[in-house]
Amino acid sequence: MSDRFSRTELILGKDAIKKLASSRVAVFGVGGVGGYAVEALARSGVGALDLIDSDKICLSNINRQIIATQNNIGQYKVDEAKRRVLSINPDCVVRTYKIFYLPETEDMFDFSQYDYVVDAIDTVSGKLALVENAKKTGTPVISSMGAGNKLDPTAFRVADIYSTSVDPLARIMRYECRKRKIDKLKVVYSCEKPLCPKKEETSDGNGENLSDVNEKNAARRSVPGSTAFVPSVVGLIIAGEVIKDLTGINAK
Repeated sequence: MSDRFSRTELILGKDAIKKLASSRVAVFGVGGVGGYAVEALARSGVGALDLIDSDKICLSNINRQIIATQNNIGQYKVDEAKRRVLSINPDCVVRTYKIFYLPETEDMFDFSQYDYVVDAIDTVSGKLALVENAKKTGTPVISSMGAGNKLDPTAFRVADIYSTSVDPLARIMRYECRKRKIDKLKVVYSCEKPLCPKKEETSDGNGENLSDVNEKNAARRSVPGSTAFVPSVVGLIIAGEVIKDLTGINAK
């Protein structure tokens, strides 16, 4: 009999579908990359999803974030992601956390309860804390490197952090992981050199000019450019790796 995951079962098999239904995956960051990862995980039949993100949807999210529409601007991303997941699979257990993951908030999470962790956040300190805590409990983790300021969706690769090149964020993560004696980390990174954002009068959807933000935050972090077809690819690659690892398909 046909059901919502019957086409997936034709490829993965019945045992894999059962494994996914009993798995719990935490997705840290549900924006451009994380939102598409959540979408694919839900459509693959993952039985429980923990969604962690403190942000609300704004107008400038619409160009690349699957949960963002004109109708839900101002709503919390995790709430909108939960609604979307449950509209796909009402049996999925979805837990939401409206927090920004940093070393200061890491104690809120017990990583031993997760079967897999997806890192789709964009702060180095948060990414490192996430990876370290996942490693302590032996929980598999996959981390997204830089997806901003990229135009070539075919340039993304799955690799260990120490095999990466070109990507500026990956370079920083390699250095910091080595300092922390983290011996391996699965990542998705791009071989494409980042483009320089064009300075134009662009609003972020909250009434603030992005070129002004770039100037004010130059010493901290500039606002990256992005498209509909790059973060989505990264999110789907990540979800594919999670599904393959959870079901053991990579080992066959």
